[in-house]
Amino acid sequence: MSTLGPGMVPAPLAQLPWKVLLLVLGIGCFGLVVLYSAAGGKLQPWAYSQGIRFFVFFGMAIALSRVPERWWAIGTFPAYAVILLMLIGVEALGAVAGGSQRWLDLGFIRLQPSELMKPFIVLTMARFYEILPASEIRKFGAIWPGAVLIGLPAALVMLQPDLGTALMITGGGVAVMFLAGIPLRLFIGGGLALGAAIPVIVNFVLHDYQRNRVLTFMSPESDPLGTGYHISQSKIAIGSGGIFGKGFLNGTQSHLDYLPEGHTDFALATMMEEWGLMGGFFVILAFAFLIGWGISVSMRAKTRFGRLTAAGLSATIFFYSSINMLMVMGLAPVVGIPLPLISFGGTAQMTFMICFGILMSIDRESRRKQRW
Repeated sequence: MSTLGPGMVPAPLAQLPWKVLLLVLGIGCFGLVVLYSAAGGKLQPWAYSQGIRFFVFFGMAIALSRVPERWWAIGTFPAYAVILLMLIGVEALGAVAGGSQRWLDLGFIRLQPSELMKPFIVLTMARFYEILPASEIRKFGAIWPGAVLIGLPAALVMLQPDLGTALMITGGGVAVMFLAGIPLRLFIGGGLALGAAIPVIVNFVLHDYQRNRVLTFMSPESDPLGTGYHISQSKIAIGSGGIFGKGFLNGTQSHLDYLPEGHTDFALATMMEEWGLMGGFFVILAFAFLIGWGISVSMRAKTRFGRLTAAGLSATIFFYSSINMLMVMGLAPVVGIPLPLISFGGTAQMTFMICFGILMSIDRESRRKQRW
């Protein structure tokens, strides 16, 4: 006989973190409203397909929450290896779109392996530092394997080229290294070395369009009709929205096509033109609550793997949302990172829901052990 929770609700459903689920549902539905407006008050071509994907991935996240935490730990190294092979396959066989080679065309679906690596680099690093003896954490043997695990996929993604995703993979992995207890002086030294190497990276490593984005960030007004056009129009859209916005379906920058990519990378600017500062505050506050919940899951986790994974996935969601918001406001270079659940696109939604599902899985395991 199945156990029922309060109100005769089946226990598996009653045990779900419904407040957080409703929060994610609210963000996702608000994103559909934004896409509906970006299309001029039409469900096609963005809101309808985005809505279908959202509810499919939402169900997937709930299903992932039922996976035992230990299964994630056992399967993470094999999954990392498979995704790494897929990234190599992208270089050899990948489909090219928009000047980038990022997808594997499987016939029935176009898969972007780099998106899968974002959550699984966190799982891999958490697993590595879980099995590493505590006495070794401050030794060189704790550093170079982690650097290799991060560096291999990041380098392959840079070849696609995809600077934004490479930064996300690196950020998620480095966050776990920091939380695992790697000495702070190494991060300070690495940060100083990276700062010193920025001129070399900008001039000799980045592609021309990536270099232009960095230079545009430093001086967007130098070429307002060229490389600085995206940022300039995004700022105009946000500023014209004021505190309460122009009103639903009344945005001019996006509807008159002044704002490029108003349904993808710059969807936040589209939203803030119509909903104003208050709409932007709602989105920021919603993501802040979500990230705060993820951190609380990390603090309640009963295993080292669970703590590191939950904290690393929370950091990944933070990087996803904050980098896009800073980019749209002109406070960071344009690196092609969409805003999860708001921007149009299935890959960012999928990655976010995988992170969310694993967080719910760790939360469920912690609550189960607490009841014992």
